[in-house]
Amino acid sequence: MLQIGDITIHLINDVTAYVDPGGAFGLVPRALYSRYLMPDERNFIPMCHLSLLVQTEGRNIVIDTGFGTKNMKLAARLMNVRPDAMNGLMRGLDALNVTPQDIDLVIDTHLHSDHCGGNTYYVEGGSEPVAAFPNAEYVVQRREYEDARQPNERTRATYIADNFEPVVANGQMRLLDGDSDLGPGIRGVVTPGHTPGHMSIIFESQGQHGAFICDMASFAVHFERLGWMTAYDVEPLITLETKRKWQRWALDTAATLIFPHDCKRPVGQLKDEEGGKPFLVPLDVPVFGLDVADFNARY
Repeated sequence: MLQIGDITIHLINDVTAYVDPGGAFGLVPRALYSRYLMPDERNFIPMCHLSLLVQTEGRNIVIDTGFGTKNMKLAARLMNVRPDAMNGLMRGLDALNVTPQDIDLVIDTHLHSDHCGGNTYYVEGGSEPVAAFPNAEYVVQRREYEDARQPNERTRATYIADNFEPVVANGQMRLLDGDSDLGPGIRGVVTPGHTPGHMSIIFESQGQHGAFICDMASFAVHFERLGWMTAYDVEPLITLETKRKWQRWALDTAATLIFPHDCKRPVGQLKDEEGGKPFLVPLDVPVFGLDVADFNARY
């Protein structure tokens, strides 16, 4: 559990995938990224997929819903995990005695399938996906939704209509137009680059600051090194400028930062090293379904 003033944040790992590092590190040479994360004998690296349960003023808010269960066997094969290793978000909520019916708000930072697949699911015996959180309002940036509805050759593999159209059709989805207040001390800010409509979540309470960086910087090292980006960023030079802005904010506010795919340093605070090279100091924050110490020992 992480506390930002009056805001309580539970980190839940939906699944840890084992994937080729080319996606995560793009044009960064292996000789450089392997100093931070050495691939295993299969040339795979681990990538967690964090969701957040945020509790404030009696409200339960889920930020990002992971892969979900609709195409679990296919997703498990692509990520080199067992199907029963998936659906960690629901197991994590259950461990916290929170049911899907208890969720008031679902925030989709963007609509890539590893971040919003759990928006919907198939009822046993059903043929059409339905909302996984029946009493919740869902929110996403309007620009993100428009891009997801009209994917191109670069983006169509990760924008899957069954992840978001059912909650639009039933009236549960609210589209945001830019930076938006989403609850007491919770603000969604547009952080373009990974996608034009990508959103990060800022927490401010009792003079403390935090941020779910999301895929502005999938790994902590992407936030330390402005020039490092994933192969999935559709506008990498915009990603760079977005990171420059928010890196400065993180240093100025001493914010606690959460990175969605980093098994080794999922949470930390950015410090300004002499010579102007920011570095992340990891914080020991429990993550349901993720043994951070084990990944640091093995990778």
